[in-house]
Amino acid sequence: MTILSFLFVFILGLITGSFLNVLVLRYHSGQTIGGRSHCLSCGKTLAWYELLPVISFLVQRGRCLGCQSKISWQYPLVELLTGLLFVLAYLQFSADGWLSLAFYLVIISLFVAITVYDLRHKIIPDLFVWLVGILALLRPILLSNFDNKIGNLWSDYQMVILGGLAAGGIFLLLWLMSRGQWLGFGDVKLALVVGFLLGPIQVFSALILAVWLGAVVGLILVILTKTGLFGFKKYFTIKSELPFAPFIILGVVLNLFFQVNVF
Repeated sequence: MTILSFLFVFILGLITGSFLNVLVLRYHSGQTIGGRSHCLSCGKTLAWYELLPVISFLVQRGRCLGCQSKISWQYPLVELLTGLLFVLAYLQFSADGWLSLAFYLVIISLFVAITVYDLRHKIIPDLFVWLVGILALLRPILLSNFDNKIGNLWSDYQMVILGGLAAGGIFLLLWLMSRGQWLGFGDVKLALVVGFLLGPIQVFSALILAVWLGAVVGLILVILTKTGLFGFKKYFTIKSELPFAPFIILGVVLNLFFQVNVF
């Protein structure tokens, strides 16, 4: 591992984050992914120097060069987050080979897209979730050294299926018991596919972390609403809807990269 390797992976993450911003913005909007980027306020087509990840935002002081309208902080934050996650993946998985690293970089990209989309729209896009699920189901084959016996591969798949059915089943039960009040059906599907990815032990650790983190953040938002600290102006109560997918994914990331387990 060299500094140049880290720099390359980080820049790759920044570029991927820039693409994910476009993907999230245009998905189900009627726009094509391949169209030229433009200002959402004045419609100005953006030049290449206005599209440099993070750098363009800083140089332009967060404003469009054409109409001076403000550019959302989402863009540099998503780019930086993806860059940092790519570096963490490189540290964690590069020793297992380039295929393993590439696999988790794609998984991370899909997780970032799901998180940002859910925060923006309070909807978990099925396409991204099922792509994670397909990759998770293929993982035992893709990341095997091809020396495993059929018995070992079958054992791996038993854990994959058990993890998915257990996590998805529990979330489905909660969804049915609450009639969709405690969580959305998209959360059920996401729990299913992260169960495929992590297996039964790790997925329960990740989901428990997600519940704890969601509860803490919800409590903080309630306190900020009541006190108005830091100029907080949004109204948030115990009954307010809080997107849960970001917390599920944060639990998965903590488990994958930092081996944070609650058991």
